[in-house]
Amino acid sequence: MARGTLADTYVAAIQHDLVNLPADATRVGVVRRPTSWFHAAVDENRPELGPPEPLLESMRDREEEMKMQGLCEAGAHNAAWDQVGFEEAYREHLETEADARAALAALDDRLASGESLALVCYENTEKKRCHRTVLREVLEERE
Repeated sequence: MARGTLADTYVAAIQHDLVNLPADATRVGVVRRPTSWFHAAVDENRPELGPPEPLLESMRDREEEMKMQGLCEAGAHNAAWDQVGFEEAYREHLETEADARAALAALDDRLASGESLALVCYENTEKKRCHRTVLREVLEERE
């Protein structure tokens, strides 16, 4: 059986028809704190695949500092991402946190069985980095 396809997008792109996802793709939210309108746009949510709260807090704090220094929102976001070592810390979370490991393995099994998945979070990645793209890379590395 062929492995399912893997896509990723952000919730506003779904809500405003800005993305063309495979028709059979299950929309899997990967946010820690989904809103009701987020739930309405996805088929399920796996909060354990969202970044851990302390990492999000350090990212937000650093991003605010960067904005105060005059960087635009996207510039501050990406600079903070680098300065807090976000990608490395998130990958470590996926490798070491039992709930995250189990959720990652479950998604990998679903892909292996032929199911197509679309990972969804809040962040528009046209200009900003996002954990969702790191998660997609991790799943692709498991093939």
